[in-house]
Amino acid sequence: MAVFLGAYLAYGLAAATAALIAASTTACALSYALTRRLPIMPLVAAVVVAIFGGLTLWFHDDTFIKLKPTIVQLLFAAVLLGGMVLRRSPLRAMLGTAWPMGDSGWRRLTIRFAVFFLVMAGINEAVWRTQSTDTWVMFKVLALPGLTMLFALAQVPLLTRHRPEAEPAAASLDLQPPA
Repeated sequence: MAVFLGAYLAYGLAAATAALIAASTTACALSYALTRRLPIMPLVAAVVVAIFGGLTLWFHDDTFIKLKPTIVQLLFAAVLLGGMVLRRSPLRAMLGTAWPMGDSGWRRLTIRFAVFFLVMAGINEAVWRTQSTDTWVMFKVLALPGLTMLFALAQVPLLTRHRPEAEPAAASLDLQPPA
């Protein structure tokens, strides 16, 4: 985001878009070089940046790069909600070792994050469609990450409440008659 903002302030949105594509690609390449794996969220974001940034540069139309945060937020919400429908937890798969919780905690956290991503997509749409490009850039660089960090911190009570040792054990279904 610092690369995007610096390029925007110095050279404008087209240069910032090109810088964002380069920075996203470089970050993924470095991550792979250091860990021999690609984290899914940064990879998805880099692909979307490349697609929408490329369209912005190709057509000389900043609409595409302004849509990028909306698309990423909607993709994340869709993955989370789709996971719930399929009785899977993408959040647990990504964060389970960092945030150990029981099933009900993961369900609640997933719903909260999905709703958050939907709201953020809506806010991005409202900002870029009603405000100047300068305002949208500041929103994208400062407000989106800031609101995301505040939202994540606001989930600490849920994380604490749903630690495995804090949740009552689920009743098991023992269908075998006693011996």
